Amino acid sequence: MAAQTQKTASTKNPQEDYAATPPPQPIQPEKELFAWHAPARPFKRRGKEFWMTIIAIASLFSFILFLAEGAMPVILIVSVIFLFYVLSNVEPEEIQYKITTRGIRVVGRLTDMMLISRFWFSKRFDKDLLILEILQIPGRLELVINGKDLEKIRKVLSIYLPEEEIPPTNFDKLSGWLSEKLPGN
Repeated sequence: MAAQTQKTASTKNPQEDYAATPPPQPIQPEKELFAWHAPARPFKRRGKEFWMTIIAIASLFSFILFLAEGAMPVILIVSVIFLFYVLSNVEPEEIQYKITTRGIRVVGRLTDMMLISRFWFSKRFDKDLLILEILQIPGRLELVINGKDLEKIRKVLSIYLPEEEIPPTNFDKLSGWLSEKLPGN
């Protein structure tokens, strides 16, 4: 008799397990907490002196790389300079940003709140930025905000995320130092 009770205890009825689990929670609809319109990226028009300096530096590096490696590195440098020139002369469009209960929406694309670890504010080219550290490549999401909306955004995001600025990496320090050395910055 004891062997029979052990056998029945080890083989449970799957319907009993299903009945013991709590029912799934209903999915909450996404609710907009705050929205704003701002440029797609920080923008600063560059002067002639800046471009002459960039072209001189790029020409020097291109010549050295051409002698060492051939034409491909030179083509790469020229294409990067061209991209930088276009981004510095074409003003960004105004886009819509939204903070919702599920995450951050930028032009309809959602970055889930579970992928965002913290946020902080910064300035670049006299524009206020909301910087979100995300657990995906590229690691950061930088959004342009209007200065008047800064406190509202801080209040809404503080419910979900800690406000904590991370120290600059060595690459951040190097790029900041280089940008200070160029004219027009």
